[in-house]
Amino acid sequence: MSGKELKSHVTEEQFEDEKDRKIGNELREEADKIEVPDKLKPERIELMLREHTEQKVKRWKPIYTAIAAACCAVIVGGTAVGVQLDKKSDSNYTASSKEKTKSKNTEKAAEGTQIASAKDYDEVYDYVKAQEESQSVQARGGAATYSAEGASMDSSSEKAVASSDTSVMQAVDSGVTASDYSDTNVREDGVGEGDIVKTDGKNLYTMYNNRIEIVNIEKQNMEQAATIRLEKNQDIREIYIKDDQLVVVYTESYYGDETDSYSYRIVTTAEIYDVSNPDKPISKGKVTQSGNYNTMRVSGDYVYLLSDFNASIVNGRDAIGEYVPSVQGKLVEDSNICMPQYVRGDTYTVVSSFSLKNPEEKVDSKAIFGCSGLVYVSKNNIYVCESYYNSDDSDVTQTCIRKISYKDGILKAVGQTRIDGTLNDSFSLDEYEGNLRLVTTVSSNGDSGIMPLVLFGDSADSEIAKQEDTNYLYILDEKLNELSKIEDIAKDEQVYSARFIGKTGYVVTYKQTDPLFSIDLSDPKNPQIIGELKIPGFSEYLHPYGDGLLLGIGMDVDETGTTTNGVKLSMFDISNPEDVAEVQKYVMEDCYSTNVTYEYKAAMIDVEKNMIGFVAYGENTKYYIFSYDESGFKCLFEREMTGYGNVRGLYAGEYFYLVSGNTVEKYELNGFKKVDDIVL
Repeated sequence: MSGKELKSHVTEEQFEDEKDRKIGNELREEADKIEVPDKLKPERIELMLREHTEQKVKRWKPIYTAIAAACCAVIVGGTAVGVQLDKKSDSNYTASSKEKTKSKNTEKAAEGTQIASAKDYDEVYDYVKAQEESQSVQARGGAATYSAEGASMDSSSEKAVASSDTSVMQAVDSGVTASDYSDTNVREDGVGEGDIVKTDGKNLYTMYNNRIEIVNIEKQNMEQAATIRLEKNQDIREIYIKDDQLVVVYTESYYGDETDSYSYRIVTTAEIYDVSNPDKPISKGKVTQSGNYNTMRVSGDYVYLLSDFNASIVNGRDAIGEYVPSVQGKLVEDSNICMPQYVRGDTYTVVSSFSLKNPEEKVDSKAIFGCSGLVYVSKNNIYVCESYYNSDDSDVTQTCIRKISYKDGILKAVGQTRIDGTLNDSFSLDEYEGNLRLVTTVSSNGDSGIMPLVLFGDSADSEIAKQEDTNYLYILDEKLNELSKIEDIAKDEQVYSARFIGKTGYVVTYKQTDPLFSIDLSDPKNPQIIGELKIPGFSEYLHPYGDGLLLGIGMDVDETGTTTNGVKLSMFDISNPEDVAEVQKYVMEDCYSTNVTYEYKAAMIDVEKNMIGFVAYGENTKYYIFSYDESGFKCLFEREMTGYGNVRGLYAGEYFYLVSGNTVEKYELNGFKKVDDIVL
């Protein structure tokens, strides 16, 4: 919030005595003097958020959102760039409303267009300059005309059709049977992802502080095989193992001196180690690129590395390396810079590819310029989705989508489009038979996900009640042209989770009850809502659990929607999508959240072995494993966790391994009797 905006909030009626009025006058005088420091400009705040925040926890209670948003508004001078906070409406739920949101482009279908490449680096410079000028206007109290959401800490942070049995992908890759060992719960079946712990069935590979520990698990007692240590300024982000090739992704930070604080830069590196002899890992080479780590994907023998690079022009047009990213020490060519649909930008999503067989030789690279956003990777394409707020273009929030195809390391720009609404997470979109299905939450422009700053006893609820959301479903063709859409799904609610399974989509919205909508997508030109189930609470993560079943993990909430009763496991019968039913539920009354709600990789869900594993937070933090049958959920294992390290559960052979920080515990799968542990 700018100084003048703050001044407008401080009115005479809000002071009860002369002393308070005197303080108010002083505040007004100081408010007029406020200027946003360069280090607190939105792009700098976004950079710091990405660097220091690896996981985004969804806050569903409106009061928490209001407080957090108020703090953000003060910090960044009222400019909403790169910070997306949840908001909930308090008005009554209206089912199956057919009213259309009145936006300036409501009647215009999403139309795919070609992605333009940069003419030269000067054009990029001009875009960055336009972005900074726009933000400067906002900081001085002008209307907010643009904002893009850096929603993807890990687009990770990033949850629709992941494998219902996450060990299947590893079976395809290595030739072992699916029951040998588990792999990371992935976003897209058949597309590999990095994580903080991995196994190849013979060894565990785990991250702790600035090192990777390799633990041999072939014998009854685990043995530490080797340690890979990084430098002090290197921060390990994720690892990936395939065919005795260990990919270690880390970032390095570089700071300028006191006279040049803008030279702060982050570089992402993927270094490949040969671990065929796990006692002596050998570095085979590495690939470096500008920006903070976003995510990685592996398809076949190729690794696709994604990072977010913040452009800066404070040192002028000649300092090209500060506003154009590099890969392997070379500037990305202007022909490989994908320009945005709007004539502004300050951030890139940098994508490079390399082969595990020849890691130092970059195969291809693209720099998607504009503002970094949520990333979804299908079997054939990479989608970069940026939330877009511009009241000159539309009365409602929108999302810009760019599509980059990939095959054998080769990247090609396919097309781009813009649709109404914003995405909840990567599970809100899904590619199927060449088409892209998406579900968005549409809010009035100017809302942009930032709750209003409430001062001096104003009611947060009254501000929330003024906001009205609705939800759209889109189906786009291969060129991102609109084939069809459904408007006003659960008006006055927001999307909390989604899962697309073949020709059916399942969407959870929430305000007071948990409507689970089933949508028939068999005809891409005519999708139909065919079912709606209303139950108290909400599911924040959905996962297929065998034929005709859908697992939901979320919260149990009373019928007023104001009090949580605990974490809820739900099993939905979806054998008949027109008549979905919650056949079983299990409420963990002493728990208020799980790690699955903000990090899908943290879930260990295996239908074949009938295991559902995750961390739940309550008075104590515990790792739980549940099974499921027709009689309901059964808790097989619970273990209190100490410390604040990330936790993963996985199995190999007949044993379950629980990894937390520098500790690994080994249990028998049959009965979960502890047989060994090791401190690394």
